[in-house]
Amino acid sequence: MQYRETLPLGPREVVLTFDDGPLPPYSSRVLDALAAECVKATYFLVGSMARAHPELVRRIAVDGHTIGTHSQNHPFTFHNMSRARAEREISGGIASVSAALHGLKPAPFFRIPGLLRASSVEAYLASRGLITWSADVPSDDWRRISDTEIVRRTIARLEAHNGGMVLLHDIRPATALALPKLLRELKARGFRIVHVVPAGGPVVTTATAPGQWAVRAASRKPSVKRATRTRLAERRVKTVRSASLWQREAARRRASARMAVIREENPGPRRGLFDFSRRIPE
Repeated sequence: MQYRETLPLGPREVVLTFDDGPLPPYSSRVLDALAAECVKATYFLVGSMARAHPELVRRIAVDGHTIGTHSQNHPFTFHNMSRARAEREISGGIASVSAALHGLKPAPFFRIPGLLRASSVEAYLASRGLITWSADVPSDDWRRISDTEIVRRTIARLEAHNGGMVLLHDIRPATALALPKLLRELKARGFRIVHVVPAGGPVVTTATAPGQWAVRAASRKPSVKRATRTRLAERRVKTVRSASLWQREAARRRASARMAVIREENPGPRRGLFDFSRRIPE
């Protein structure tokens, strides 16, 4: 368990997240599968990949998905690197994704590679107003398993949690094959996919009660092994473990003010958030 707080999801609500991309042709196939079912997801892009494939970054945005960042080079050393290097990785990733988006900023959402957290990194993220994400349900798609097994494990874990935030990787061939099956199975089982976006402008924050954010107890010192297996939920950076009730409520309100959970049937592209129609070259 990494964090005390998770997204304020209702029963059988699911958030799909994708890390490490973009990478053709697999990211394109994932986007096609999402579009076919009118599903929106949250992407955590690696800066170097965004630099290499900016056209896919722009497609992710134009399709209406939320874009967060995942560092510049995806090092598995955030838990023991210097703060200065961590700052370069975080800032570099944001700059690279922003460049692919023709200067527009990605969402203030960040996922640490490997979920290898460190207090100095989290303090820096908090100082920049970035929300650190983890996950409720690992799909294990980074392991050498088949697309069928990805679907089986993901569904089993979602059933055990009655919903939650799913961690997938759009750079994996098996994930691209699994996604259409996973989406069909989620629908058949009565799960509902919701979309998390930055709050602001026409998008209102999600009204929540304190108990919806603080729903899981976190162990105080998660092992590196547990972190790398992606065990836990998203929260606002800078959780104070010994905080009083009012401090936890203040942290919840700050997090809630930064994001909104979109619950609507067949949402279309959210061009109010990312509109590149006048920026993409012919």
